[in-house]
Amino acid sequence: MKYVLALDQGTTSSRAILFDRAGAVCAVAQKEFPQIFPKPGWVEHDPDAIWSSQFEVMQAVLDQVSAVPTDIASIGITNQRETTLVWDRKTGRPIHNAIVWQDRRTAPLCDALKRKGAAGLIRKKTGLVVDAYFSGTKLSWLLKNVPGARAKAKRGDLVFGTVDTWLVWNLTGGRVHITDPSNASRTMLYNLRTGDWDDELLELFQIPRRMLPQIGSSSEVYGHTMVGSVPVPVAGIAGDQQAALFGQVCHRPGMVKNTYGTGCFLLMHTGDRPMMSRNNLLTTVAWKIGGRTEFALEGSVFIAGAVVQWLRDGLGILRTSAEVESVAASVPDNGGVYLVPAFAGLGAPHWDAYARGLLAGVTRGTTAGHLARAALEGIAYQVRDVLAAMQRDSGIRLRELRVDGGASVNNFLMQFQSDILGTPVVRPKVAETTALGAAYLAGLAVGFWSDRKEIAAQWNMDRRFEPAMKAKQRDQMVAGWERALARAKGWIQP
Repeated sequence: MKYVLALDQGTTSSRAILFDRAGAVCAVAQKEFPQIFPKPGWVEHDPDAIWSSQFEVMQAVLDQVSAVPTDIASIGITNQRETTLVWDRKTGRPIHNAIVWQDRRTAPLCDALKRKGAAGLIRKKTGLVVDAYFSGTKLSWLLKNVPGARAKAKRGDLVFGTVDTWLVWNLTGGRVHITDPSNASRTMLYNLRTGDWDDELLELFQIPRRMLPQIGSSSEVYGHTMVGSVPVPVAGIAGDQQAALFGQVCHRPGMVKNTYGTGCFLLMHTGDRPMMSRNNLLTTVAWKIGGRTEFALEGSVFIAGAVVQWLRDGLGILRTSAEVESVAASVPDNGGVYLVPAFAGLGAPHWDAYARGLLAGVTRGTTAGHLARAALEGIAYQVRDVLAAMQRDSGIRLRELRVDGGASVNNFLMQFQSDILGTPVVRPKVAETTALGAAYLAGLAVGFWSDRKEIAAQWNMDRRFEPAMKAKQRDQMVAGWERALARAKGWIQP
């Protein structure tokens, strides 16, 4: 067998990538699908569009290299996390659009949980803060607002899943209803210490247990999908950020990666025990392999690459997203302009559902270059805020930050990130670390790769960015960011 096939189901597109035994990319196919915005702050996806786009690129990537089904050792899945789907157990038909992780409709429900005094219980059991980001309140909303849903759920006629579960269900023809701990730990329904769904939390959210998928490991054969007439094992699942941590070979406590995608996601491996944050970060499962669960601290930034899409599609000052680097470099500095991209509220470490985007310091001399530069700098400042909290929690001074994701190819952003952190930033040769992590997990399950040592030996550096900014300038720029950030917080009224 020549390849492992990784299905990378993201927020704005579905991708499929074939990797060989050396961990090299052999073929890539990608297809965007529509974003649905029914109301301000609401974000949805059509579940059928998620599946059809993923199936289409799976076929396309095999065609690119004329692969036959027997060339594929296994399939790994990595996915946008927290996005919530409910479908009919018998027909497989969704009862509503998927509610996307960015969606803020359940912020009032989160406020009610906090008033009820449930935040401490949820934090202790799940490692999560109470926020609309996570799946639990989205699932509660669907059961309450879709006519007949609660009664059907109680009868056992409805099933819940995050995107990984939806893909496995469709790949196996509805025979397998499963998730892995990395995705389960993002629901506000999973107990970090028992490794299972928590009955007390299910009662709090009024969710019938029979709706929930089985929790497997992150690397095992869950079932098979037919590729032509050949059954191919589906053998790896990890949420996108945990998959990237695995693909970046951050297998030891204290190693950190940041993925620059639609959002930004900073993860630090913390070992085989959950480390509870004192600085508003999340404690999450990294992965479970061979009966051993490993954990991570995570800081989630809701808007990163999405701010560049906004410059392109919303303001029309870019023709393509890739153009942002040259436009930002057209000016020598930000001209005093700061952009806080709190379009969907603020994630870690602020957790302000009522913050909104803010453009500050604009003058008559402000140009598109200043806006582009402020947008990229705003991404890096948010990462700095998370990393500062992470270092306080862990007591570990970061030696380097491993980076990946679409925006990591932007040299301007990577250099500014290093400058504003005062820490080296390291980009690997294989930038597709999210998909690679899923491939590694699926390959380990079937013996395509023998062990983690073989995987670790495949990681290679593309470029290392060293900090060049003087401390005084860094402090001045951070102070400007913090002034703008303070004004963005609590912008709308609950």
